[in-house]
Amino acid sequence: MEKIVALAKRRGFIYQGSEIYEGITGFWDYGPLGVEFKNNLKREWWKYMVYDRENIVGIDAAIIMNPKVWEASGHLKAFTDPLVECKKCNKRFRKDKFDEYWEDFYKKVGRGGVKALSKQYEDIYYCIDRKNPHKEEDLTQEKKFNLMTEVFLGVTEPKQKTYLRGEITQGVFVNFKNIVDSSRVKIPFGIAQIGKAFRNEITPGNFTYRSREFEQMELEFFIKPNEKEGEKWFSFWKEERMKWYKLLGIKSENLRFRNHEQDERAHYARFATDIEYKSPFGWSEFEGIHHRGDFDLTNHNLKYKDPEIEEEYTPWVIETSGGVDRAMLFFLVDAYHEEEKRIVLKLHPKLAPVKVAVFPLVRNKKDIVSKAKSVYKMLKAHFVTAFDDRGNIGKRYLAQDEIGTPFCVTIDYETLGKQTVTIRDRDTMKQERVNIDKLEDYIKEKLT
Repeated sequence: MEKIVALAKRRGFIYQGSEIYEGITGFWDYGPLGVEFKNNLKREWWKYMVYDRENIVGIDAAIIMNPKVWEASGHLKAFTDPLVECKKCNKRFRKDKFDEYWEDFYKKVGRGGVKALSKQYEDIYYCIDRKNPHKEEDLTQEKKFNLMTEVFLGVTEPKQKTYLRGEITQGVFVNFKNIVDSSRVKIPFGIAQIGKAFRNEITPGNFTYRSREFEQMELEFFIKPNEKEGEKWFSFWKEERMKWYKLLGIKSENLRFRNHEQDERAHYARFATDIEYKSPFGWSEFEGIHHRGDFDLTNHNLKYKDPEIEEEYTPWVIETSGGVDRAMLFFLVDAYHEEEKRIVLKLHPKLAPVKVAVFPLVRNKKDIVSKAKSVYKMLKAHFVTAFDDRGNIGKRYLAQDEIGTPFCVTIDYETLGKQTVTIRDRDTMKQERVNIDKLEDYIKEKLT
């Protein structure tokens, strides 16, 4: 993880939020390459889930809603984590994660502890007595901590209290009737959404994995309320979501399903399965498939009139809910390779932030540089393209490998006479000559 975090900052993928003011825990900023990567990820999700299907539409709901929404959805009562406080340092932790932190801490730094620790462990370090490690009696009694983030609206007191949404799902449910009335959707159909959510996490950590501000990509799929339909669509969306991650390059051996036991399911879930990734900090959930039944629509007093049978009923909902930030982190981890002479991100070309880089072989020959810039402008009209004339050609290749650029085009002396360029493949490092007038089609074919 240390290598991933360092690369992410060095190459402009992810920065600590408000870093010049010592940062703020649980918030992250995405740099020039990070925002391209993130947009590519969301674009591929939207294409796969919405554009490629006939029965799914999209929505973009407001981040702040009437607080009655969260009362009806059960979040004000049930959206909680178990909280404990350390009597030694007065810091707060999630009880269900605290033992995991300690176990991991001992593996990495031993029972004596060290001062040079990452932010993930700094709170735990201050709890340590070097001779007598942390004991259970040092914790206060467990209590429930609500994860909703409060905000106050208005210009005069008393201001109206509401919340930053803890999940993007409720924006779909409160607009269920609007969508049915304004479009031609019929059961079974889905409503997709990508957007920001906020949780007042007790212990953010593991880089962007557990944050207080994050982005979700979700589908709420509405079906007829019977067990056969529920089993069919729950199984269907499980396999579809797993297939998507594999299609975009995550290795099968690093993915698995994990079913939730009854006592760990969210308050709205009849059944739940996580897609987990084998990360540097253990198997970790980054997408959930939930059978929400009729919990939400019932609580919001919403029904559906089926035009085929002319009956009114409350549909069931199968939900797929993935974290954009978590998915991006695991795509980075999975793509990271250290080879003998280079570091390379073997990202799927559709996710790579830069698709092609253009180099003049030498920077002191005006005709070669001029030709390189003309090729760069031609490609830039169709792909996210970089131009680099710094240092030698070998260092340029290594720099592009490290950010995952699939193709590098070099303009050399032969280009001036034959109008061909050298194009290098990131993964194989093989090079071939391609005519300039065929370069655009060549790259398009490779990308698809």
